Amino acid sequence: MTRFQPRIALALFLALVAFDSSAQPVEKKPQAYGPGEKLTFDVSWSVFPAGKVTATLSREKNGDDFYRVTTTADSQGFASLLYKVQDKFQSVFNPETVCSIEISKQINEGSRHKITKITFDSKRGLAILDERDAGGGDRPQKHEEHQIPPCAQDIITAFYYVRSQPLHVGQNIKLAINDGSKTKVVVAAVTGRKKIQTPLGDREALRVEPSVFGNLYENRKGKIVIWFSDDEYHFPLRIRASLKVGAITGTLTSISPAPPGYAPADKAENGQNAK
Repeated sequence: MTRFQPRIALALFLALVAFDSSAQPVEKKPQAYGPGEKLTFDVSWSVFPAGKVTATLSREKNGDDFYRVTTTADSQGFASLLYKVQDKFQSVFNPETVCSIEISKQINEGSRHKITKITFDSKRGLAILDERDAGGGDRPQKHEEHQIPPCAQDIITAFYYVRSQPLHVGQNIKLAINDGSKTKVVVAAVTGRKKIQTPLGDREALRVEPSVFGNLYENRKGKIVIWFSDDEYHFPLRIRASLKVGAITGTLTSISPAPPGYAPADKAENGQNAK
Protein backbone atom coordinates (compact mmCIF):
# COMPACT_ATOMS: atom_id res chain seq x y z
CA MET A 1 0.00 0.00 0.00
CA THR A 2 1.51 3.30 -1.05
CA ARG A 3 1.19 6.54 0.88
CA PHE A 4 -0.75 7.94 -2.11
CA GLN A 5 -3.71 5.66 -1.42
CA PRO A 6 -4.97 6.96 1.94
CA ARG A 7 -3.90 10.51 1.18
CA ILE A 8 -5.86 10.73 -2.06
CA ALA A 9 -9.17 10.11 -0.31
CA LEU A 10 -8.89 13.54 1.30
CA ALA A 11 -6.31 15.57 -0.55
CA LEU A 12 -7.58 14.75 -4.03
CA PHE A 13 -11.17 15.23 -2.86
CA LEU A 14 -10.43 18.95 -2.51
CA ALA A 15 -9.63 19.07 -6.23
CA LEU A 16 -12.13 16.64 -7.70
CA VAL A 17 -14.24 19.36 -9.26
CA ALA A 18 -11.31 21.33 -10.70
CA PHE A 19 -12.99 22.86 -13.72
CA ASP A 20 -11.71 25.71 -15.92
CA SER A 21 -13.30 28.54 -17.85
CA SER A 22 -12.37 31.32 -20.23
CA ALA A 23 -14.13 33.95 -18.12
CA GLN A 24 -17.63 32.97 -19.15
CA PRO A 25 -20.13 35.07 -17.15
CA VAL A 26 -22.26 33.40 -14.53
CA GLU A 27 -25.87 33.31 -15.68
CA LYS A 28 -28.08 35.36 -13.38
CA LYS A 29 -30.27 33.24 -11.12
CA PRO A 30 -31.16 33.21 -7.43
CA GLN A 31 -27.85 32.59 -5.67
CA ALA A 32 -27.49 28.96 -4.66
CA TYR A 33 -25.41 29.75 -1.56
CA GLY A 34 -24.62 32.52 0.87
CA PRO A 35 -22.49 33.46 3.89
CA GLY A 36 -23.02 31.14 6.84
CA GLU A 37 -23.42 27.97 4.80
CA LYS A 38 -21.42 24.98 6.07
CA LEU A 39 -21.22 21.68 4.18
CA THR A 40 -19.84 18.51 5.77
CA PHE A 41 -18.77 15.46 3.78
CA ASP A 42 -17.85 11.96 4.86
CA VAL A 43 -15.02 10.63 2.70
CA SER A 44 -14.42 6.93 2.12
CA TRP A 45 -11.71 5.06 0.24
CA SER A 46 -13.03 1.75 -1.11
CA VAL A 47 -14.69 0.19 1.97
CA PHE A 48 -12.73 2.22 4.53
CA PRO A 49 -13.87 5.48 6.16
CA ALA A 50 -11.12 7.99 5.40
CA GLY A 51 -12.15 11.22 7.08
CA LYS A 52 -14.22 14.37 6.86
CA VAL A 53 -14.16 17.50 4.70
CA THR A 54 -15.97 20.70 5.66
CA ALA A 55 -16.54 23.83 3.57
CA THR A 56 -17.70 26.99 5.39
CA LEU A 57 -18.72 30.11 3.47
CA SER A 58 -18.33 33.56 5.04
CA ARG A 59 -18.15 37.19 3.98
CA GLU A 60 -14.78 38.95 3.90
CA LYS A 61 -14.31 41.50 6.68
CA ASN A 62 -11.83 43.81 4.96
CA GLY A 63 -14.42 46.06 3.36
CA ASP A 64 -14.61 44.23 0.03
CA ASP A 65 -17.78 42.37 -0.88
CA PHE A 66 -15.97 39.07 -1.32
CA TYR A 67 -16.74 35.57 -0.09
CA ARG A 68 -14.28 33.35 1.76
CA VAL A 69 -14.51 29.55 1.76
CA THR A 70 -12.65 27.79 4.57
CA THR A 71 -12.19 24.12 3.70
CA THR A 72 -10.69 21.56 6.05
CA ALA A 73 -9.78 17.93 5.45
CA ASP A 74 -9.00 15.60 8.35
CA SER A 75 -8.21 11.92 8.10
CA GLN A 76 -9.90 9.53 10.51
CA GLY A 77 -9.88 5.88 11.46
CA PHE A 78 -7.86 3.39 9.45
CA ALA A 79 -6.70 5.97 6.91
CA SER A 80 -5.37 8.20 9.67
CA LEU A 81 -3.24 5.36 10.99
CA LEU A 82 -1.72 4.89 7.56
CA TYR A 83 -1.29 8.52 6.59
CA LYS A 84 -2.42 11.45 8.71
CA VAL A 85 -3.95 14.39 6.87
CA GLN A 86 -4.82 17.80 8.33
CA ASP A 87 -5.26 20.31 5.51
CA LYS A 88 -6.82 23.77 5.56
CA PHE A 89 -7.61 25.80 2.46
CA GLN A 90 -8.99 29.35 2.41
CA SER A 91 -10.28 30.65 -0.89
CA VAL A 92 -11.53 34.19 -1.56
CA PHE A 93 -13.71 34.96 -4.58
CA ASN A 94 -15.96 37.60 -6.08
CA PRO A 95 -19.57 36.45 -5.50
CA GLU A 96 -20.84 38.28 -8.59
CA THR A 97 -18.44 36.72 -11.10
CA VAL A 98 -17.20 33.73 -9.05
CA CYS A 99 -13.65 34.67 -10.12
CA SER A 100 -10.93 33.78 -7.63
CA ILE A 101 -9.08 36.49 -5.72
CA GLU A 102 -6.67 34.28 -3.77
CA ILE A 103 -6.28 30.88 -2.17
CA SER A 104 -4.05 29.89 0.73
CA LYS A 105 -3.23 26.33 1.73
CA GLN A 106 -1.84 24.83 4.91
CA ILE A 107 -0.82 21.30 4.00
CA ASN A 108 -0.06 18.73 6.70
CA GLU A 109 0.07 15.27 5.11
CA GLY A 110 2.32 12.70 6.75
CA SER A 111 5.82 14.22 6.85
CA ARG A 112 4.90 16.88 4.27
CA HIS A 113 4.20 20.34 5.68
CA LYS A 114 3.96 23.42 3.51
CA ILE A 115 2.22 26.77 3.20
CA THR A 116 1.08 27.97 -0.22
CA LYS A 117 -0.58 31.17 -1.37
CA ILE A 118 -1.83 31.89 -4.89
CA THR A 119 -2.91 35.45 -5.71
CA PHE A 120 -5.03 36.01 -8.82
CA ASP A 121 -4.08 39.38 -10.33
CA SER A 122 -6.75 39.87 -13.01
CA LYS A 123 -5.39 43.26 -14.09
CA ARG A 124 -1.98 41.78 -14.93
CA GLY A 125 -3.45 38.45 -16.02
CA LEU A 126 -1.27 36.50 -13.59
CA ALA A 127 -1.59 33.81 -10.93
CA ILE A 128 1.23 34.47 -8.45
CA LEU A 129 2.41 31.48 -6.40
CA ASP A 130 4.41 31.76 -3.18
CA GLU A 131 5.20 28.56 -1.31
CA ARG A 132 7.43 27.60 1.60
CA ASP A 133 8.30 24.54 3.62
CA ALA A 134 6.60 24.64 7.04
CA GLY A 135 8.26 21.48 8.31
CA GLY A 136 11.60 22.95 9.28
CA GLY A 137 13.34 21.73 6.13
CA ASP A 138 15.88 23.63 4.08
CA ARG A 139 13.94 23.70 0.83
CA PRO A 140 14.10 27.13 -0.82
CA GLN A 141 10.96 29.23 -1.04
CA LYS A 142 9.13 28.92 -4.34
CA HIS A 143 7.86 31.87 -6.37
CA GLU A 144 6.20 31.49 -9.77
CA GLU A 145 3.96 33.57 -12.02
CA HIS A 146 1.65 32.08 -14.65
CA GLN A 147 -0.75 33.64 -17.09
CA ILE A 148 -4.48 33.39 -16.46
CA PRO A 149 -7.58 34.56 -18.37
CA PRO A 150 -9.58 37.53 -17.03
CA CYS A 151 -11.56 35.17 -14.81
CA ALA A 152 -10.11 31.99 -13.31
CA GLN A 153 -11.10 29.64 -10.51
CA ASP A 154 -9.08 27.76 -7.94
CA ILE A 155 -9.83 24.20 -6.88
CA ILE A 156 -12.30 25.35 -4.21
CA THR A 157 -14.24 28.12 -5.99
CA ALA A 158 -14.81 25.71 -8.88
CA PHE A 159 -17.52 24.07 -6.76
CA TYR A 160 -19.29 27.38 -6.30
CA TYR A 161 -18.95 28.34 -9.96
CA VAL A 162 -20.73 25.15 -11.00
CA ARG A 163 -23.42 25.67 -8.36
CA SER A 164 -24.00 29.16 -9.81
CA GLN A 165 -24.92 27.73 -13.21
CA PRO A 166 -28.50 26.80 -14.19
CA LEU A 167 -27.50 23.13 -14.71
CA HIS A 168 -29.55 21.07 -17.16
CA VAL A 169 -28.99 17.80 -18.99
CA GLY A 170 -26.93 18.28 -22.12
CA GLN A 171 -25.09 21.33 -20.77
CA ASN A 172 -21.29 21.60 -21.02
CA ILE A 173 -19.65 23.90 -18.49
CA LYS A 174 -16.18 25.33 -19.08
CA LEU A 175 -14.12 26.91 -16.33
CA ALA A 176 -10.49 28.10 -16.01
CA ILE A 177 -8.69 26.45 -13.07
CA ASN A 178 -5.29 27.45 -11.84
CA ASP A 179 -3.56 25.70 -8.95
CA GLY A 180 -0.30 27.61 -9.11
CA SER A 181 0.97 26.39 -12.46
CA LYS A 182 -0.36 26.46 -16.02
CA THR A 183 -4.08 27.19 -16.29
CA LYS A 184 -6.04 24.11 -17.31
CA VAL A 185 -9.27 23.91 -19.29
CA VAL A 186 -11.71 21.23 -18.20
CA VAL A 187 -15.24 20.63 -19.49
CA ALA A 188 -17.94 19.45 -17.08
CA ALA A 189 -20.76 17.70 -18.91
CA VAL A 190 -24.23 17.38 -17.35
CA THR A 191 -25.08 13.87 -18.55
CA GLY A 192 -28.20 12.74 -16.70
CA ARG A 193 -30.83 13.18 -14.01
CA LYS A 194 -32.27 10.69 -11.51
CA LYS A 195 -33.42 10.34 -7.91
CA ILE A 196 -30.69 9.12 -5.56
CA GLN A 197 -30.65 8.13 -1.91
CA THR A 198 -28.55 10.28 0.40
CA PRO A 199 -28.13 10.78 4.17
CA LEU A 200 -30.25 13.90 3.64
CA GLY A 201 -33.14 11.99 2.04
CA ASP A 202 -34.08 10.96 -1.48
CA ARG A 203 -33.11 13.73 -3.90
CA GLU A 204 -33.51 14.47 -7.56
CA ALA A 205 -29.95 14.98 -8.77
CA LEU A 206 -28.02 15.91 -11.89
CA ARG A 207 -25.05 13.79 -12.94
CA VAL A 208 -22.00 15.89 -13.86
CA GLU A 209 -18.85 14.38 -15.37
CA PRO A 210 -15.80 16.69 -15.50
CA SER A 211 -12.96 15.78 -17.85
CA VAL A 212 -10.42 16.17 -15.06
CA PHE A 213 -8.13 13.34 -16.11
CA GLY A 214 -6.25 14.16 -19.29
CA ASN A 215 -6.65 17.87 -18.47
CA LEU A 216 -5.93 18.88 -14.89
CA TYR A 217 -4.41 15.50 -14.04
CA GLU A 218 -2.63 14.73 -17.27
CA ASN A 219 -0.62 11.78 -15.96
CA ARG A 220 -3.43 9.96 -14.14
CA LYS A 221 -6.31 7.84 -15.32
CA GLY A 222 -9.74 7.65 -13.79
CA LYS A 223 -13.28 8.91 -13.86
CA ILE A 224 -15.17 11.34 -11.69
CA VAL A 225 -18.93 11.69 -11.29
CA ILE A 226 -20.58 14.41 -9.21
CA TRP A 227 -24.27 14.43 -8.31
CA PHE A 228 -25.65 17.96 -7.73
CA SER A 229 -29.09 18.44 -6.23
CA ASP A 230 -31.61 19.45 -8.91
CA ASP A 231 -33.01 22.43 -7.03
CA GLU A 232 -32.09 26.04 -6.41
CA TYR A 233 -29.20 25.07 -4.11
CA HIS A 234 -27.27 22.68 -6.36
CA PHE A 235 -25.64 21.00 -3.39
CA PRO A 236 -22.84 18.56 -4.33
CA LEU A 237 -24.56 15.51 -2.85
CA ARG A 238 -21.93 12.97 -3.85
CA ILE A 239 -18.53 12.99 -5.53
CA ARG A 240 -17.10 9.68 -6.66
CA ALA A 241 -13.71 9.11 -8.24
CA SER A 242 -12.88 5.73 -9.73
CA LEU A 243 -9.09 5.34 -9.79
CA LYS A 244 -6.49 2.61 -10.01
CA VAL A 245 -6.11 2.69 -6.22
CA GLY A 246 -9.85 2.18 -5.69
CA ALA A 247 -13.02 4.23 -5.42
CA ILE A 248 -13.03 7.46 -3.44
CA THR A 249 -16.41 8.85 -2.43
CA GLY A 250 -17.34 12.09 -0.72
CA THR A 251 -20.92 12.11 0.59
CA LEU A 252 -22.68 15.25 1.80
CA THR A 253 -23.96 14.41 5.28
CA SER A 254 -24.76 17.78 6.83
CA ILE A 255 -25.84 21.28 5.75
CA SER A 256 -25.91 24.13 8.25
CA PRO A 257 -28.20 25.96 8.34
CA ALA A 258 -30.32 23.30 6.67
CA PRO A 259 -32.84 24.55 4.08
CA PRO A 260 -36.43 23.30 4.36
CA GLY A 261 -36.58 19.58 3.65
CA TYR A 262 -32.84 19.01 4.09
CA ALA A 263 -32.75 17.70 7.65
CA PRO A 264 -30.88 14.37 7.90
CA ALA A 265 -33.12 11.40 7.12
CA ASP A 266 -33.02 8.73 9.84
CA LYS A 267 -33.40 5.83 7.44
CA ALA A 268 -31.76 7.23 4.34
CA GLU A 269 -29.16 4.92 2.90
CA ASN A 270 -25.77 5.92 1.62
CA GLY A 271 -26.83 6.32 -1.96
CA GLN A 272 -25.66 2.95 -3.31
CA ASN A 273 -28.04 3.27 -6.27
CA ALA A 274 -26.08 6.26 -7.62
CA LYS A 275 -23.41 5.04 -10.01
